[in-house]
Amino acid sequence: MTDTLLPSDRSKLMSRVRNKDTGPELAVRRALHAAGFRFRLHRKDLQGRPDIVLPRHRVAIFVHGCFWHGHDCRRGKLPQGNADFWAVKIGRNKARDAAAEEALTQAGWSVETIWQCELKSALKSLIERLNALRNQPKVF
Repeated sequence: MTDTLLPSDRSKLMSRVRNKDTGPELAVRRALHAAGFRFRLHRKDLQGRPDIVLPRHRVAIFVHGCFWHGHDCRRGKLPQGNADFWAVKIGRNKARDAAAEEALTQAGWSVETIWQCELKSALKSLIERLNALRNQPKVF
């Protein structure tokens, strides 16, 4: 499939891609709130600026789109047009994600990554794991 858009039209289209308040992120936030969890959004003081942060439980949650973060699924497939550009771009995103996760883990945070394609099944297991954390006694 060839790209019939002019560069200016492509730029306009790509500028509309959001990085906050995406559909999957809103679904995760609704589920967490319904389960009684309170959270903060996009904390700038944490490496990688996690989408959702549960400070009380020291859990950082990243909600990743399969295409933009290079997931190994149908949605994460690279486009055939301008393949070199996309391979480098997605590779940088994956490296940045890994570095952020490592830094947060080293700082004592638990990191959860929820992929767009696994949203429904991941939400249930995430809520179960967080409920288990909630029931653990606090150690200071």
